[in-house]
Amino acid sequence: MEYLVGVVLAIAVCVFGLVVGFDRDRVFYPVMVVVVATYYCLFAVMGASTTVLISESLVACGFAAVAVVAFKKNLWLAVAGLAGHGVFDFARHFVIQNPGVPVYWPGFCGAFDVLAAAFLAVLLVKRGTV
Repeated sequence: MEYLVGVVLAIAVCVFGLVVGFDRDRVFYPVMVVVVATYYCLFAVMGASTTVLISESLVACGFAAVAVVAFKKNLWLAVAGLAGHGVFDFARHFVIQNPGVPVYWPGFCGAFDVLAAAFLAVLLVKRGTV
C-alpha cells in the first residue's frame, strides 16, 4: 500500500507543480531533493538518537549538495538525486539503523522519489534539455 500511496502522491505533487507553474522555476525539483532527504533527520529526532541524527544529517547534506549543483548547472542531477535517494531508501537500513523510521517509509519514499525522478526526466526530454 505504501508504494501505491508514494506513486499517487508523486504524481499529484509533480502534476500540481506543472499545472501551477512551480516547475517553471528550476528550483522546484532540486528543493524536492532536499526535502525528501531531510525527513530521515526528523525520524532520527523521533528515535531520540543523536548519533543517528549526525549520520542522517551527513547524508542529507550530500543530497543537498547534489541539489545545489542541479539548480546551478544541470537539472539532470536532480533526476539523479531523486532516483538515487529512492534507491538509497531501500538500502539505508544496511548503513544507518534509524529507530524513528516508520516501517512503511522506505517503500513510500522510494516509490515517491523514483516516480518524481522519472516525471522530471520526461519533462527534461520533452523540453529538449537532454
